[in-house]
Amino acid sequence: MADTDDRIEQEIRVDAPPEVVFEYFVDPDKMRHWSGVSHELDPRPGGVYHVDMGRDHVVRGEFVEVDRPRRICFTWGWEGEGQLVGPGASTVEVTLTPDGDGTVVRLVHQDLPAGAVGPHTAGWRHYMARMAIAAAGGDPGPDEGIA
Repeated sequence: MADTDDRIEQEIRVDAPPEVVFEYFVDPDKMRHWSGVSHELDPRPGGVYHVDMGRDHVVRGEFVEVDRPRRICFTWGWEGEGQLVGPGASTVEVTLTPDGDGTVVRLVHQDLPAGAVGPHTAGWRHYMARMAIAAAGGDPGPDEGIA
C-alpha cells in the first residue's frame, strides 16, 4: 500500500475476529487501551467522533458510515488554531476483512494536505500497532505518543 500526496493507506492483521476488532474503533472503553485519554464516540451516521489524545491534541469529526462489523468511516481533524487539518477536514475509512481466525484491518486516511501526510502516517502506524495488540487481548503498554 502506498501513500500519495493526500492519502495514507495502511494494513495490519489482528489476531481477533472482525466483531471484536470493530469494537476497538467505536467503544470508548476499548479505544482507551490503544489511543487517547478520553473519548466521546456516537457510532452512527452524524454521531460525534471526539478523541483527546493528551498533550493538548484533540481530534474532532463525525461518523459518516457504520457497517458493523465490516466498515467504519468518520471525518477527522484537530481542534485548535493553526492546525493543518481542522476538525472534520479529512476522512478516515476502516475496513475489516476476515482472515482465518483473525482480521485484516485496512485504514485509508484521505483529503490530507501535503504537510500532514508524513505526521499522520507515523501516527497511524503507531496507533494501528497498538490497536492490534489490544484487540488481540494484549496490553500495548503506556502510550508514549509519537512526539
